[in-house]
Amino acid sequence: MSDRPPPQLIAIFGPTGVGKTAIAVAVGDLLRERGEAPVAISADALQVYRGLEMLTGAPSPEERARLDHRLVAFLDPSETFSVGEFMPMAHQEIDRALADGRRPIVVGGTGLYLRAALTELSLAPAPPPELRARIEAELSARGPAALHEELRSRAPAAAAAIEPSDRTRIVRSLELLELGAEPPRTEDSELWAGDVRVPTRLFGITMEREALYEQIDARVDAMVEGGAADEARHAALAGASRTARAALGFEELLVGDVEGMKRNTRQYARRQLTWMRKLRSIDVLDATGRDPAELAERIIEVAG
Repeated sequence: MSDRPPPQLIAIFGPTGVGKTAIAVAVGDLLRERGEAPVAISADALQVYRGLEMLTGAPSPEERARLDHRLVAFLDPSETFSVGEFMPMAHQEIDRALADGRRPIVVGGTGLYLRAALTELSLAPAPPPELRARIEAELSARGPAALHEELRSRAPAAAAAIEPSDRTRIVRSLELLELGAEPPRTEDSELWAGDVRVPTRLFGITMEREALYEQIDARVDAMVEGGAADEARHAALAGASRTARAALGFEELLVGDVEGMKRNTRQYARRQLTWMRKLRSIDVLDATGRDPAELAERIIEVAG
């Protein structure tokens, strides 16, 4: 066995619907049993929004009572949010936890936000406000499909890596073109900007494809039953920002398209799994037929 101390930070990544939060909560229970003080730090681009907790799959009040969660439900949906704003917040939460002798558990399904939490990303500067306002006005007037087609004509390789419905990445790519920069050609073009900031053990949660799809469909049904459509309607009436409206199912639920939400969620899960397979130094755990407590035991066994 190695004489090196165990990693200080546990990171849990996986596709939407695979059960990351339940696993993190179970990890927290085990850590407390041995005298540690864990804290979860969300690395999710949409769970930051207050009032969209059901739609974004944010930790429930019961889960938050069992495990302290940070960077969840703190922002009004009318506000835009970016990885450039998220990164220093995540670093601050991680550093504060370590300084207080607590074990950080970074949990997320947004690949870029996970990387931002664990590393120092080299991020392009924010665009001038007037440029973003102009492109967002075009987005509202013409729709994401039209702007995606414009992006395809100007930067085909970048457009090929972006879904025509992905408002946030379409706007950002067009901004970069206007600023004379080349938009990234793939969402994993900067897989890791460098070494992680603090010792980290990264776990990727997978599941047999059909089982995952069944779990996603059941989760969407539970979200709808729990009021996710009401959340989307309320946020839209209150002036939800472009980034808040990027939540999976937001646009679909505004028009009652539950099946469309399921379909798009399954597609997003496939992309997350594809991205995860390209990560270096990741411990992959198959959650098919296994409960969160069993997976948590394995994580603690590996992470120390």
